[in-house]
Amino acid sequence: MKKLLLIFTLLFAITNHTSAQSAAKFGYVDTDYIMSQIPEYKAAQAELDKTSQQWQKEIETKMAELEKLRKAYQADAILLTEEMKKKRESEIESREKEVQELQRKRFGVDGEFFKKRQELVKPLQDKVYNAIKAVAEKNGIGFMMDKAGQVALLYANSKYDKSDDVLVYLGYKK
Repeated sequence: MKKLLLIFTLLFAITNHTSAQSAAKFGYVDTDYIMSQIPEYKAAQAELDKTSQQWQKEIETKMAELEKLRKAYQADAILLTEEMKKKRESEIESREKEVQELQRKRFGVDGEFFKKRQELVKPLQDKVYNAIKAVAEKNGIGFMMDKAGQVALLYANSKYDKSDDVLVYLGYKK
């Protein structure tokens, strides 16, 4: 959907200009390449990798302990009373929840890894974005795209923004 919208926007911008000289200039960058050339990014990525490995090891240790509990329970199950079985099952469930909570806390959507990544990488991404914008403006480029990963519009000169015109066309007021 985003690609279709991007293509539509680009075609609209190109066909909206009658002469080749008044057409907006387009450019592209490869943000993966740019980031790989920045030593601070490499250091941040190394720190994230190290942290991730430590946390993953911690989770794996807890899962191994949980698996030992399960095996011990299965081995002892025929010798246990119902009350003892329920107590051990409850302990296993509690440990499962602890492991799941630890995984969510460390690697979940708003987990510590996400926050650490934001703390370390976001300032560098902002710095790169600002540089892209400055280069685009300096070279008179109207639209700047990223060839890394999915096609993304990184910068657009606001004079080429036809959003209000589309809203008027659809019958909405500015």
